[in-house]
Amino acid sequence: MHRPRIGITCDIEAVPDSDQVRFAVRSNYADAVLSAGGDPVLLVPYADLVPAHISQCDGFVLTGGDDPAMEPFGVETDPRVTRVHPDRQQYETVLLQHLKDHHPDAPVLGVCLGMQMMALVDGGGLDQYMPDSMPKEHHWDAVHDVVPTEPLPHQMRDVFHTNMFPSGSVHSRHKQAVSRAGSLLVVASARDGVIEAVASPTRQFYLGVQWHPERTDNNELGLNLFQTFVSACESAVRVRV
Repeated sequence: MHRPRIGITCDIEAVPDSDQVRFAVRSNYADAVLSAGGDPVLLVPYADLVPAHISQCDGFVLTGGDDPAMEPFGVETDPRVTRVHPDRQQYETVLLQHLKDHHPDAPVLGVCLGMQMMALVDGGGLDQYMPDSMPKEHHWDAVHDVVPTEPLPHQMRDVFHTNMFPSGSVHSRHKQAVSRAGSLLVVASARDGVIEAVASPTRQFYLGVQWHPERTDNNELGLNLFQTFVSACESAVRVRV
């Protein structure tokens, strides 16, 4: 059987004492895709490569990273945040919009920044600096519980083999979070109310999570999540070929 090709977004980092940049991603994203049965493909974050990447990949993992600039979404960026490289943000914005407009059935799993970009492209918003809104909450614990908030969209229940998103402990500690999901559904949250997972109500597999499943010990919300995603990508392969 053809192993699905999973595109993984990369960060853009400055090279010290040089005018060059390097493209980087933590290896545990690729390891998680491999363990789940997919072939990882690292994506060079140039916006004009988006059509080629979509034609070459069966699904996409949008990885974690620094904080998005909010001006493209009509909001001033909080000066305390650490901005993601603008070329990476442009690439992921173009990728998500192109998938939405032309390939809505391509599976997407967004992690951390990836989830936030998914929400922003779908009309949502961010709490840009959570210490202001919840300075005494326990969400700053790196490991905390995630609980389902409403049933999964019908088209995602078959791949998850359940009506509700799994619950359990996850690795998640961030200064930003999705405050409004836009046209996406909130399918899980932390006990303090922070949105932890969003999904499309209409697309086959379009899921964003605030935590890091690639380094979460709880299999149900860690490796199993990647296995469910890769299974959806296998279905996309059969449709595409």
